Amino acid sequence: MTLTLAEARRRADRTDWSALAAELDEHGSAPTEALLTPAECADLAAMYEKPELFRTTVDLARHRFGSGEYRYFTHDLPAPVAALRATLYPRLLPVARDWAARLDRPAPWPDSLDEWLARCHAAGQDRSAQILLRYGPGDWNALHRDVFGELVFPLQVVIALDAYGTDYGGGEFLMVEQRPRAQSRGAASVLRQGHGLVFTTRDRPVRTRRGWSAGAMRHGVSTVRSGRRRTLGLVFHDAA
Repeated sequence: MTLTLAEARRRADRTDWSALAAELDEHGSAPTEALLTPAECADLAAMYEKPELFRTTVDLARHRFGSGEYRYFTHDLPAPVAALRATLYPRLLPVARDWAARLDRPAPWPDSLDEWLARCHAAGQDRSAQILLRYGPGDWNALHRDVFGELVFPLQVVIALDAYGTDYGGGEFLMVEQRPRAQSRGAASVLRQGHGLVFTTRDRPVRTRRGWSAGAMRHGVSTVRSGRRRTLGLVFHDAA
């Protein structure tokens, strides 16, 4: 059964979004409750073998981004991907606006995801940034940020399509925070199958003696030691 928008919203309601926002404030990432069933995860992962669904394929090793591969969907998104993106945007919007206020930045994100994407397209960011990622033994992803133009939504979501410890080993989700006048701090998260991990696109507000400053953060994937690790990446701005 195809995941509908109504069902996606029902599942999203299981997450305590206030608690998630507090964890994002503290760590720059936070997990959701289950958004997909194992069967839906398998169906989404199988889409990787349908090249007609994607606009391009990226070989990480070729670009020296790591090792592994991912594919960007076209704008004609599969129904579950579109439903999840439309469901999660309004739940993350209050955090985005709160962070912008604390950092004294513009908050250009309207209530409607469609209106926001229209603004992206008008600014020349008109390519889909929704991705399926696939890693095998020895693959990894270098620390990076998914900033594809001037218009950026400050949060994104990764959803695990395989089961850690059963389908693959290693491949933890990594985040590194560059702290002002201090050494960087890293964190590793195990992704639960069907659950989302919300994380900052590029930075988060950090309280300092002088008020709020932007704590720069990057994310990546540790080396997969065994099996196959596949994930769905949801980005709320499009690419130039």
